[in-house]
Amino acid sequence: MSSPLQFQVRITASRELAHALRAAPSCASHVALRELLRVHHATLKCQFDAFADYVSEAQRMGVQNYPLYEWTRQTIENREKKAKYLQSFTIYVNGAEVYGEDVAHALEAGLSKLGDAHGILRVSRFDTNPATNPQPPLR
Repeated sequence: MSSPLQFQVRITASRELAHALRAAPSCASHVALRELLRVHHATLKCQFDAFADYVSEAQRMGVQNYPLYEWTRQTIENREKKAKYLQSFTIYVNGAEVYGEDVAHALEAGLSKLGDAHGILRVSRFDTNPATNPQPPLR
């Protein structure tokens, strides 16, 4: 028997919101977003920052043990990709990057309701099925 799929929700934020969230990940100045995240025991992590953390860790621990090191390093060094990932945020629930469908659905719905008025340009949901989501490069 296979395990049930897990999900992850991401948002694309306006430049202004992205800057504010990176400066204060607690969402102190965005009450509605902070409350939605609190209800679901969720936090935000900027994807650019997550990529940069991965590269730093790989360099400290030995890049040979990090199969996505080259791709990730090239991504954060690319000006256009950097701009994109500075506005992209992953939602973590109870510290986990993937979680159950009910939580993902509730987050997706709540974030979608906040929408443009709060600087949320897009809400995306991904699952752990390799056939339905982007996969890392082979090299």
